[in-house]
Amino acid sequence: MVAVTREFTEITVVGDDATGLIAEVTSLLFERGINIEDLDQAVREGVFRMTTMVDTSEMIVTEETLREDLQDLADDLGVDITVRFPEDRETQSIAVLVTKESHCLEAIFEAWASGNIDADVEVVIGNHSDLQPLAEKYDVPFHDIGDEKGTPDEDELLDLLAEYNADLIVLARYMRILSPDVVFRYESRIINVHPSLLPSFPGASAYMQAIEEGVRIAGVTAHYVTTDLDQGPVITQRVFNVPPEATEEELQQIGQPLEAEALLEAIDLHLNDEIYVHRGRTRLRDPEETDAQLGAPEKIDELNPDRPIDGLGEIVSTGGEADD
Repeated sequence: MVAVTREFTEITVVGDDATGLIAEVTSLLFERGINIEDLDQAVREGVFRMTTMVDTSEMIVTEETLREDLQDLADDLGVDITVRFPEDRETQSIAVLVTKESHCLEAIFEAWASGNIDADVEVVIGNHSDLQPLAEKYDVPFHDIGDEKGTPDEDELLDLLAEYNADLIVLARYMRILSPDVVFRYESRIINVHPSLLPSFPGASAYMQAIEEGVRIAGVTAHYVTTDLDQGPVITQRVFNVPPEATEEELQQIGQPLEAEALLEAIDLHLNDEIYVHRGRTRLRDPEETDAQLGAPEKIDELNPDRPIDGLGEIVSTGGEADD
């Protein structure tokens, strides 16, 4: 997809898959003098999603009229259509999804309180109520959408995300898989942190997976969420050595501060529009203008050997033969 920048209007269509949806929407846009810059569509589990980046700077209708026309079309087609004009994204809001682990939410609150997050944390939504006291400490609304087993009510989740007009959804160790119905509505606006160096050890109990596989180096990954579990575009990663005979709890103690750090870095890059996704890979818009730590510290590069490299040996490069 074209990078989501603040100069384009974003139109998202989500609903049951049906023939002709793309044609209906694009025809409406064409008739109103709106130029389509990029269009991406997908279907998962019978749910259709189309995300369109358009130039509305020369359209022949007002913003209010376009919203009304698209809502009328959505009603006719039986789908949901959302519109985000460039000015809608100037003041951004964050919705944080949590379960029981507090470290990432605590780091987000601390960064927000100190002015290091350029957005407002508007709401915390949990599938358990364990972290409600932490949200109350920072005077942020908390909503428990889980039943006694922690199974979330995704209809309620979608209502809350719409009510708080979330620009960015942060999964701060939210231990549930989001359905396509949620992910498709917030394409490239959901960030998760996972306790492994993805794509290694996706899914549950990643630290235990690392122990069982006997790895020497483990890590954490902040990434965009897609409908493929733990396979979204990587934003930031951190690494650490796995101590001999380490337990899962010991790896958690090492990894959790790094989870919070990687997640905060990813949030900052997203909010400041410093990254975009191209062909499944995140890229920096201006690499020379950021000091973000996307991966391991640069000092590691200095410690790595730089020889030998194929073709640089004396015999290979000169075509000679080794002495007997």
